[in-house]
Amino acid sequence: MAAQTIRPILHSFYPSSCSWRVRFALALKGIEYEYKAVHLVKDGGQQFTDTYKALNPQCVVPTLEIDGLVLTESLAIIEYLDETRGPPYLVPHGDPAKRARVRTISSNIAGGIQPIQNLKVLRYVGDEKKFEWGKHWITTGFDSLELVLQKTAGKYCVGDEVTMADVCLVPQVNNAKRFKVEMSVYPTITRVCSALETLEAYHKSHPDNQPDTPPKTNNN
Repeated sequence: MAAQTIRPILHSFYPSSCSWRVRFALALKGIEYEYKAVHLVKDGGQQFTDTYKALNPQCVVPTLEIDGLVLTESLAIIEYLDETRGPPYLVPHGDPAKRARVRTISSNIAGGIQPIQNLKVLRYVGDEKKFEWGKHWITTGFDSLELVLQKTAGKYCVGDEVTMADVCLVPQVNNAKRFKVEMSVYPTITRVCSALETLEAYHKSHPDNQPDTPPKTNNN
């Protein structure tokens, strides 16, 4: 128990989808933490420094230092928080079918949709094609996700309680808007995300509200 009294350290980059998932989960659970920014572009990518690589050999964000551990991969981090910090549970207890649905949707987004349009993939695709590429693959992913959510959603992705699936959905919808995906054809995704946007944890974890978010400039 003593280890849990030490404030966790989150290594994060403000626009990172994977980082946002973890920030959202931490906010929902009311867990305070120290924020350490890792800029994925500046200085050739601060994730490639020897210091950070020693912490996370994958050279990605997020990384969470907690309970004397160094945790990586957003879904694994969220499940660890569920198992060690208690409610609100983001992977439902006592209902194997519901738990499977949550994990399926979460993996679909975090392992199927988002990685195809993350930073290192877009760099490889190149500036001329990256917008078309990102929009195509998000649209393809959302075509199937919409059908899944039509069967599982209540107020949120799976029923009426916020789960890990919702924590994954929010950053992906944000990416979809960035790539100009036509969201009107996804009414269930849009409705669920609108409900999530009313939560305090959404605003606390939003990329616009992080310590490393660049100040907005007034162009007038």
